[in-house]
Amino acid sequence: MLTVAVTGLNATDNPAPGVAVARALKDMDRDVRVVGLAYDLLDPGNYAPQWFDDVFLIPYPSQGTEALEARLRHVVETFGLDVVIPNLDSELPGFIDLEPTLAALGVKMFLPTREQLDLRGKVHLAELGAQAGLPVPRSEVLSDVSDLYTLHERIAFPYVLKGVFYGAKVVYDLTGAVEAYHATLAKWGGPIIVQDFVRGDEIDVCCVGDGEGGLLGAVPMKKTMLTDKGKGWAGIAIRDPEVLALAEAFMKATKWRGPCEVEVIRDTSGGYHLLEINPRFPAWCYMTVGAGANLPEQVVFQALGTPLPPAREYRVGTMFVRISIDQIADLEDYAALATAGELSRSPR
Repeated sequence: MLTVAVTGLNATDNPAPGVAVARALKDMDRDVRVVGLAYDLLDPGNYAPQWFDDVFLIPYPSQGTEALEARLRHVVETFGLDVVIPNLDSELPGFIDLEPTLAALGVKMFLPTREQLDLRGKVHLAELGAQAGLPVPRSEVLSDVSDLYTLHERIAFPYVLKGVFYGAKVVYDLTGAVEAYHATLAKWGGPIIVQDFVRGDEIDVCCVGDGEGGLLGAVPMKKTMLTDKGKGWAGIAIRDPEVLALAEAFMKATKWRGPCEVEVIRDTSGGYHLLEINPRFPAWCYMTVGAGANLPEQVVFQALGTPLPPAREYRVGTMFVRISIDQIADLEDYAALATAGELSRSPR
């Protein structure tokens, strides 16, 4: 049986992608054992046996690659792993660094290189846009809060203030900018990125790049309902050739390898602006399965070296609408995770 490990099991009002990826894997045409790699005892995915056959706690990225390597070796020795799909921005550098080590253990991944990861980062995105002809809004990288006091001379209010990994806030004056700067710095660290605010409709594309400049699949989605944090609670698959052309241009410029999310704004004049490239599956990626293009499955078979035909077709009009449910769990499962750091549901 194929065994695939998935990270990012948080599924609150700002969900990580892991549960959606696991659901997609369970919809493959072959039997798959899905192993959850969780960071927290109360990650909701831990207690979803319909999608995760087993769960292991792993160390936070801040604990370094040695701790992660030791834990993954234990998982491999316990169950054996064929493929790992990391789903969080902050953990990707560690998994990329461990790719040769895991490959020696027989575990495959399909990830970008460190150079590709850095190239699409918020700090370098404007530079990439200039080099590749991608329409990235004007941006600046700030190293000190004092930079804000003259920034309005170059980027007018309102603008978007972003953390290097997560977080984005539209600010309308200097007071709000200073407050957002300190809050973002405290939560995510520096540097801080400021980007022109573009009014319009957000369109996000779930993509998989083949590592040679091509697309293995892409499904664009327009958000139709947002949470108070600006996260998509509902969306619909659309067909927009301009957005797909932008995704293709990014792939060609970077030779991106693996999954990503291309975030685009279509402004009120019909222009397109590339806001971000998130270097992993988005939390809404299960919609690609519903639309007929199982992109997590593409990643699994690419990692195994047995690629599938590209998933070029999808059903326009496919929608997703998130729901909140009470996930029923057993105290014994919680205790097993708390004491042993693992929750085994499948036979060894």
